[in-house]
Amino acid sequence: MTDEKCDKGVHAELANTVIDAAARLDDLRLRAPGHGAVVSFQGTVRPVTKQGEPLEKLILDHHPRMTLVSLQRIAEAGIRRFDVSAVSVVHRCGAMVPGEVIVFVGVTGDHRREAFLAADYLMDRLKTEAVFWKRELGPFGERWIEPTDRDRMDLERWNEKNAGH
Repeated sequence: MTDEKCDKGVHAELANTVIDAAARLDDLRLRAPGHGAVVSFQGTVRPVTKQGEPLEKLILDHHPRMTLVSLQRIAEAGIRRFDVSAVSVVHRCGAMVPGEVIVFVGVTGDHRREAFLAADYLMDRLKTEAVFWKRELGPFGERWIEPTDRDRMDLERWNEKNAGH
């Protein structure tokens, strides 16, 4: 894959406001028309913590330049690794309430398998490598969130030995 493919097919964005996933999907289709596969994923803020406690807010602190560069690098890696034509990564920052979209990932390509794999790969990298500092707030107070062992295992699937299995 060439760098030209990355320049034309990669969109990475840090969003301070609500993500309109339908509009992002339409934008992706317009940027990469004529492909047989369009795959998207929306991650939303859950109403409860992993411990089962009610969640009032999720806060993603960030460094504007470092965080955006991390999103861009992850998106570029996805388009280079898979036979896809366009990748869109839009990630929220700041305070969010349950139900809000925290991340949108979209991929277009000629074949569904590669598009699904690319979207899965992008999400595994975003969960563990995007530069964010995450906090959750609720009746329990406030606490920091780190990637889980499962997040790290999901990412490990993509090493050369395992290649997505």
